[in-house]
Amino acid sequence: MAELKVYGAPWCPDCRRSKAFLSEHRISYDWIDIDQDADALAYVEELQNGGRSIPTVILPDGGMLIEPSDEELAQALGIQVRPLRQFYDLAVVGGGPAGLAASIYAAREGIDTVVIERSALGGQAGLTNRIDNYPGFPDGIDGDDLMSRFVAQARRFGVELLSAVGATELTAGTDVEATLSSGDRLAAHAAILTPGSTYRRLGVPGEDDLIGTSVHFCSTCDGPFYAGARQLAVIGGGNSALEESLYLTQFAEQVHIIYRGDQLSGSAALQDKVRSHSRIHLSPNTSVSSMQSNGKLSSLTLQSPNGDSQTSPDGVFVFIGLQPNTDFLRGVVNLDQRGFILTDERFQTSIDSIYAAGDARAGSTKQLGAAVGEGITALMMTREYLRAHQHIRTPSTDE
Repeated sequence: MAELKVYGAPWCPDCRRSKAFLSEHRISYDWIDIDQDADALAYVEELQNGGRSIPTVILPDGGMLIEPSDEELAQALGIQVRPLRQFYDLAVVGGGPAGLAASIYAAREGIDTVVIERSALGGQAGLTNRIDNYPGFPDGIDGDDLMSRFVAQARRFGVELLSAVGATELTAGTDVEATLSSGDRLAAHAAILTPGSTYRRLGVPGEDDLIGTSVHFCSTCDGPFYAGARQLAVIGGGNSALEESLYLTQFAEQVHIIYRGDQLSGSAALQDKVRSHSRIHLSPNTSVSSMQSNGKLSSLTLQSPNGDSQTSPDGVFVFIGLQPNTDFLRGVVNLDQRGFILTDERFQTSIDSIYAAGDARAGSTKQLGAAVGEGITALMMTREYLRAHQHIRTPSTDE
């Protein structure tokens, strides 16, 4: 049993938001559905003197939050959302692998650094069930574990880490200034943009109403809620879809992979595992055209060369690619047509004092190891900029 408890209902959008926040920050909690548990409803009414506002969050210390914002949840759980100062040598916008790697290298060289992460430190990598291709871990490693090590190393070197707070506006003049979603402002001599990407949605009728209740983008976050399920649907045929499908087989009797192409696009090793798994069913040349619900998902309408059909999974997990988190950068630095950040070979953007790395950079490979390397390289280029403008000390020839 988790120490933190969330009382709510599947139809409640604020409940879905709070659950997503806790899952993204890898905070364990117990979910109690007051629609299904009369005693839980009575308990909520008792706490609120007859009220039924949800979500009602019971904290580990016994405190209570009613319909909390993400910032209120963060503060109650000890997550730093406000900067300690107004000025730094370097601001890293994004706390995934690229941003954390850059910050570690910066802090080791005495560059005063703050990391600003809109979600949870570790980014998408921290939500990955298993990482098998990162050097140094021959048996693979849980994404949460690996990113926790990155975070611990950054803290060891004195990096200031902000999470659950995003940069909503960036301006570049003599220095780079950032406005945060908390309302705070900070400035730095230079910035490295590592905002990462988020999962693409299908964009079909009915999807928005079901996100968080029956439609998900993270199997490690929401897969356990489907223990004992008859069937789960996974949309997509790439590496992420195949990896997460294998993970979901521990919860459902069948995992149904639905993908547009006539062939899976994941690695050969993953394809072999998926094709040989008795609990996985494949539907190629198929797409979802709509979702039907009655509070929860009731059915999916599928399109294929054989015509339309219906299927009724207990839940849907969507893995159809990523889109860059760069809306706040439009008009600030040059982006390509898809919104990825354009850089030169030195990872410098169209603004001299701003560099970029990782998944949101145009031309990046969207791989964890590459993101780490890009973050480090971007830091080295930024360091040269800071030295050239005498913002940090240049080592003497004796050093």
